[in-house]
Amino acid sequence: MALRTLLLAASSIALVAAAAPVQAQTPPAGSAEVPETAPPAAGARVFEPAYFAQFAPRNAFDMVTRIPGFTISGGNNQGQRGLGQATQNVIVNGERFSSKSESVEDQLRRIPAADVVRIELVDGNTLNIPGLTGLVANVIYKSAGVSGQFRWSSGFRLHNTEAQPFGGEASMTGSSGLLDYTVSISNDNDRFGADGPVILTDSSGALIERQYAKFSGKFDNPRLATIFAYDFGSGILANLNLSYGEDFFYRDEPEIGYPAVGPVRTRASRVHEDGPEYEIGGDIQFPFGPGTMKLIGLERYERDNYTATLIDSFDDGSQATGYRFDQTNGAGERIGRFEYGWKLWQADWQFSGEAAFNRLDRTSALFELAPGGEFLALPFPGGNGGVTENRYETSLSFSRQILSTLSVQAIGAMEFSTIEQTGVAANARSFQRPKGSFAATWKPSDGLDLSVTLARRVSQLSFGDFLASVSLNDDNANGGNNELVPYQSWNVELEANKRFGPWGSIKLEAKQAWFEDFIDWFPLGDGGEARGNIGDAKRLHLEANATINMDPLGWNGARFDIQAVKRFMDVTDPFTGFSRGFSHDQEGALEIAFRHDIPESDWAWGADLSHFDNAPYARRYEEGREWEGPFFGTLFVEHKDVLGLTVQARAGNLLGGRDYYRRTVYEGSREGGDVLFHEYADRRIGPTFRFVVSGDF
Repeated sequence: MALRTLLLAASSIALVAAAAPVQAQTPPAGSAEVPETAPPAAGARVFEPAYFAQFAPRNAFDMVTRIPGFTISGGNNQGQRGLGQATQNVIVNGERFSSKSESVEDQLRRIPAADVVRIELVDGNTLNIPGLTGLVANVIYKSAGVSGQFRWSSGFRLHNTEAQPFGGEASMTGSSGLLDYTVSISNDNDRFGADGPVILTDSSGALIERQYAKFSGKFDNPRLATIFAYDFGSGILANLNLSYGEDFFYRDEPEIGYPAVGPVRTRASRVHEDGPEYEIGGDIQFPFGPGTMKLIGLERYERDNYTATLIDSFDDGSQATGYRFDQTNGAGERIGRFEYGWKLWQADWQFSGEAAFNRLDRTSALFELAPGGEFLALPFPGGNGGVTENRYETSLSFSRQILSTLSVQAIGAMEFSTIEQTGVAANARSFQRPKGSFAATWKPSDGLDLSVTLARRVSQLSFGDFLASVSLNDDNANGGNNELVPYQSWNVELEANKRFGPWGSIKLEAKQAWFEDFIDWFPLGDGGEARGNIGDAKRLHLEANATINMDPLGWNGARFDIQAVKRFMDVTDPFTGFSRGFSHDQEGALEIAFRHDIPESDWAWGADLSHFDNAPYARRYEEGREWEGPFFGTLFVEHKDVLGLTVQARAGNLLGGRDYYRRTVYEGSREGGDVLFHEYADRRIGPTFRFVVSGDF
């Protein structure tokens, strides 16, 4: 709580102090300083600061997001297995980000725009960073001084939610001798909610109950983070990353039910979750023999204290019913890694090894409301226990520019792991899995890049799936599964980048994946269900990202950024034997963003249009789908110099997007059970309003 209070005070102080901005000079520490005169990488597409001037960027994130046809993807905070090979398509001064607790976006926001020398779009195969393929943005910066920046984000909705006054970040970067440092305090937060009717009908369509449901919620994630980098000279560089934060999540979902027969029911349903999290990470890089050795260590931990309470009361005075579910999760990860790189036969080589130790300790308790109003404990042994995974990996990578228009990268790796579970379903298993990839990039002409990647991958498990849990509001119980194993996949990925001169550019992607031991809802022998391995599956992902500039048509400063996604999925339902998509996966998306920076002025305005399709889900006793839309529309206006600050006002959901939910629940298993009821929710979200102020100090 003290950290959250400190954040709120820091945000207010930063807003006042930033009225007279000072030129930013120093980016976040974390990699070697690059001389301003260093030439761009061979074959790179270079974006100088002047290119971004019309957008008045405050930091490197503002600049990277304005690169035509480029979208930030990947990162170690997205469920990656250990540290492993790089997955993000953004690096800084030729080095990858190593934190797993913070996103690429978080770290780019701490690089002041004034410190960016240039941004290079380069072929990932040529960077000697195993795992990078296709086009990668390399942010080149130079450190020289002390500076600070801040971003204050606030907002509100007209319905169902409280205001969102304190969001954003304040950071300071600087140097002291050979030490570079960054200190930041932030609060990632949101407010959400919807209200509207919910209808329950039987298999013939007859009304069972009409409900009015309303939910509102919020989360805050105050965090303090520091980065220190020290240059010992002679090619010896060291980095230390520290972060500490706390999570606060609340959801309140009152409901009134008017049944066709029986008393009116009033439901009180609340969820509260909180807990601390920290990360300590560091690395040191030094010359060793004919190459360079890098040693990396990371420790992170998060504790979640979760409580859900549901009570139904009736207007005829009959006995109230209800349940409470408590759960405490302690999840940690400890990683040690070495990377040794050298040059041989005009190629970059890297030999690496990694040891990762993951753990989850869980205690759960289920209670039922007694006639006296107190909650009495029910047996729930499957929700208590622990899961550990000890994993060791070694890999060898090879990268080479074969021709001026052709580069290749090959990675061979072997993974050894042991998964052990404690509690009532104790179990231990060991595995050996080969994995790796081959990637090639070809530039047949100026303005056209083609790349192909062939890969064998192993997924990261969610340890919570090993143990039992319940969802009170949906009346669902999830059994534990002590036989769960990570799914593996064969992947073929194609990427094409085409530039059209002043008109803009387009990136096309096609990714085909064949999964083994795919994970979805799985039948248990006792009649229950759990997350489990259900066999083979496949998915085709198609994506297009395009930037269209209006300058050639005389509409100077105007551009459209378009992203379109479509997925085709196929897995055999373990309950019915029929083919279906992946539960809760994305089926498609369309986002169109328009922005007009009015020439010779500090004004900009624009609009966004978005649409998302989520796949249905299928469990043992029910099937359904959750989605919002069909379309969301946003308008914004921005002024880039209000007393030296950038101020943006944004109005969202102007097209009346709503919250939808449908499900069908069966008396028995879906493969032969009769329909118990159909449920359909259609809830109002309402318009949203955001106000963002950013500046330097």
